[in-house]
This record gives sequence, structure tokens and C-alpha cells, in this order.
Amino acid sequence: MAEQIIEKPFFVKILEENDTDLLEQMNALRQFAQKDGALPARIKTLMSMLADAILGHSDGVKAIAARARAQGASEAEIAETVRMAFLCGGLPGLVTATYAFRK
Repeated sequence: MAEQIIEKPFFVKILEENDTDLLEQMNALRQFAQKDGALPARIKTLMSMLADAILGHSDGVKAIAARARAQGASEAEIAETVRMAFLCGGLPGLVTATYAFRK
């Protein structure tokens, strides 16, 4: 299987050029979120996917779903998170959350 190359989000490129201190803080928080703690990393990732769905960030949902799968999230867990997006965000949350199923 070919390795997928993920382009840096535009805001990361902007921070690299304009505010490296904020970028370091963001990366530290992101590293915390991607490690097991009281919650397993995959659950925190699914929570992030839920938040992006509610906020209408379709590209984020797609990218975060891929990360969750790489962390071992099952398709059933992804689907349940999509359902939670519908519960918490209504139809707009559901529409955005379906980007989790786009490959």
C-alpha cells in the first residue's frame, strides 16, 4: 500500500512564517492529545473529529478520521461519532461528519 502524504494545513504554514512560539504551543497541546492518558488517544481523536464536525470543518473531519483509524479506531467507533455529531450539531453536524467516510 502506498504511503499517503498529507500536506500541512495552511494555518501551520502561516504560523511557521509568522509565529513560531504559538506553533510550538499548538504542537505541544496536539502531542498531549495524541497520547494515551485517562482517555485513550483514539477516543480523544474521535472527540476532536466530533468538534470539527459541529464546527463545520469538513476537511478536518476527513483528516482526523484518518488519524483515528491509524490509531486503531474501528469503523463502528467512527460511525458512532458521526451519530453523536448529529445528536450534538443537528443536520449541519451530520452533513459535515459524513466526511469521515470519505477516503
